[in-house]
Amino acid sequence: MINGVRALPIAATAPAQLFGHPRGLTFLFTTEMWERFSYYGMRSLLVLYMTKFLLLSEHSGDVIGLAALKRALEGLFGPLEVQPLSSQIWGLYTGLVYFTPIFGGLLADRVLGQRRTVVVGATLMAIGHFMMAVEQLFLFALLALILGSGCFKPNISTQVGGLYAPGDPRRDRAYSIFYVGINLGAFLAPLVCGTLGEKAGWHYGFAAAGVGMLIGLCIYLYALPLLPADELHKAQLAQSAQSARQAAKPLAANERRAIFTLLALLIPNTLFWATYEQMGNTIILWADANTDRSIDALHLFGVTARIPTTWFLAFNPFMIFAFTPFVVALWARQAARGAEPPTITKMAFGCFGITAANLIMVAAALWSGAGGATGDAGKASWLWLFAYFVVITLGELYLSPVGLSFVTKVAPARLISLLMGVWLSASFTGGFLAGYIGSFWSRMDKPEFFLLVAGIAAVAGAMIWVSRWVVKDALLQE
Repeated sequence: MINGVRALPIAATAPAQLFGHPRGLTFLFTTEMWERFSYYGMRSLLVLYMTKFLLLSEHSGDVIGLAALKRALEGLFGPLEVQPLSSQIWGLYTGLVYFTPIFGGLLADRVLGQRRTVVVGATLMAIGHFMMAVEQLFLFALLALILGSGCFKPNISTQVGGLYAPGDPRRDRAYSIFYVGINLGAFLAPLVCGTLGEKAGWHYGFAAAGVGMLIGLCIYLYALPLLPADELHKAQLAQSAQSARQAAKPLAANERRAIFTLLALLIPNTLFWATYEQMGNTIILWADANTDRSIDALHLFGVTARIPTTWFLAFNPFMIFAFTPFVVALWARQAARGAEPPTITKMAFGCFGITAANLIMVAAALWSGAGGATGDAGKASWLWLFAYFVVITLGELYLSPVGLSFVTKVAPARLISLLMGVWLSASFTGGFLAGYIGSFWSRMDKPEFFLLVAGIAAVAGAMIWVSRWVVKDALLQE
């Protein structure tokens, strides 16, 4: 019993409910699905909301603190028009969402435990989404979302690993299943929140994201008896004078090697996210201004249809849960033959997938003639974007969920939430860099812009590939 709630120390003994995995995985899956619904629902509207409404001169003066933020950014990057300013704010938000998990992990490891910290984070995020419906509170809403995500994200992820005993071979596959929950929510988000925001009004879309977060919080509270005990509480239950001295001992050699391994991979992981996150920034602008979104098939029924801009952000999450079973099955077959690639190789493949996806966009820009900085020369078929999302999704599956699993396998137990936060901090620096890269969208020819992004992803893949030999650590030989 922990605070009156029964916890399973290792839920691997719990009845299987989802693909032979512990029951708690189902509820963590569903909680994360609704949290991602809220996050991606708001994010699907954010750049369009800023460029088409909030940052226009007739509205921007109402936003508390925006003038000061703009002056600060212009002091670093020079004068910023609406699109570059929007990209910088988007990059700040995306980056800070993945910086605060360091502190959320530390808070869980040292003070509150994973469970309470998740509840605090979910509550803050729900408040932030509803605040987005008030224009004047825009920056305060982003702050609440940033702090809430910092509490929520590292601790829900580490709880998935806590469902399994050390060495359980199902852990990689569990994180891939968990990743399906992330992307199921991300798939529904632009269809619901994006459509409401574009058609009914921006504030309706933001409010729908808040409702989704409240649903996720309720599911998590219901599932508490099925979740693993907090690492903090486990330590408290086992604590004695001897164990207290043990906890204060310096890190062992293998623990230091594990931490070094994770830190060595942060730079290429940052570059991966800087290129991947163009999806919610410049790719949505391409879909809005440079893509022929008509669907000819519906003409058979006398209907002229155009795909709403935000719906393109549903392609990637849909493909995540469509492709994941096949990727997991491929890894299982490779493992049975002793041929499954180690984590480090999978991550390199993920970066090269981003390179290939952006090369597709280079071809799309050249084929359509939308080559200038404004892209007004022509529009590309939406099928180019479809191909882009197919390739970038496969790349993502080879890096993101596997990276989460890797952290829980190699991180010292006493620092697991903190190191999960550190790992997620690659998305912090990647988000900042994504915003900076995106600010060149309106200044560069489109083929050159996509080629720049492809080159950065290729450098990240090469760094990871080379690290197979540079990082001499048995932990990588899985």
